[in-house]
Amino acid sequence: MARVTVMIPTQRRPDGLAVAARSVFGQTGVDFAELEVVIVDNDQTPSAKSLVDALSKGAPCPVIYVNEKRPGVAFARNAGMARASGDFIAFLDDDEEAPSGWLAALLAAQDRYDADVVFGPVKARAPAHVTQHRQYLERFFSRVGPAEPGIIQHHYGCGDSLIRRSALPDPVAPFAAERNHIGGEDDLLFGHMGAAGKRFAWEPAAWVWEDPVPARLNLRYTIPRAFAYGQGPSSHCAAAQPRDTLGVARWMLIGLGQAACFGVVAALKWGLRAEDRAEWLDRAARGLGKTFWWGPFKIQFYGRTA
Repeated sequence: MARVTVMIPTQRRPDGLAVAARSVFGQTGVDFAELEVVIVDNDQTPSAKSLVDALSKGAPCPVIYVNEKRPGVAFARNAGMARASGDFIAFLDDDEEAPSGWLAALLAAQDRYDADVVFGPVKARAPAHVTQHRQYLERFFSRVGPAEPGIIQHHYGCGDSLIRRSALPDPVAPFAAERNHIGGEDDLLFGHMGAAGKRFAWEPAAWVWEDPVPARLNLRYTIPRAFAYGQGPSSHCAAAQPRDTLGVARWMLIGLGQAACFGVVAALKWGLRAEDRAEWLDRAARGLGKTFWWGPFKIQFYGRTA
């Protein structure tokens, strides 16, 4: 078995971090002698240090603590990469919990398909007290993919993924610092890898739970986030080398049409108090994001530690 690093970036979420780390310690079908856990504390003060020290006692594999004081999701991931020794890097978020067969399923899929990146499903679960827009919110924080495993022609986000380190354009600092505060650093990386011909695979058996932060389980968070997700295609075309100007224009026009059409439907659904009204508002926001994607319209979601 090749050496594997499970990386968990965290920022002031001790309860979620403890659940995520312990779920890694409970993995089956893996060789813990070839496994390490790297926890990256993206906080100006080492707020997670005492918890990581406690978690490391009796852990079945080495647990490495990294304190990245510079705020930003790309800084955090790159700091973990600099300390990681694995040939493969598995990413688990600090609001996720991995069933016991998660890592073995990722590794088996990587071997089966000779994949450079393997992605798995994310199943969000909202607390029982969340009733308004519950179905929409759980879908929003979930990742749904094909029913069958295999090679795919697109990519997903970094949480619940396994990356072959040698396939990265930069094995030590692959995540773009300009995405520190707005996110999408993983989309940018995987977009570049896809353009370079790297192989992506999907494994339905490698699923994880996600417990969204309670403060995010509302439309005040998800609709701006949907707008930011919508900015992705236009931003990726703008960041291409060379710049894909026609692609930017195409996505902006598509977004304008989506915002207009879905916006009208959302308004009607809202007036009727339809159960799926949030879904249509989400779609309209994503369309608007494709059209308004540049500097002043970027929304900061990460990097606030003060």
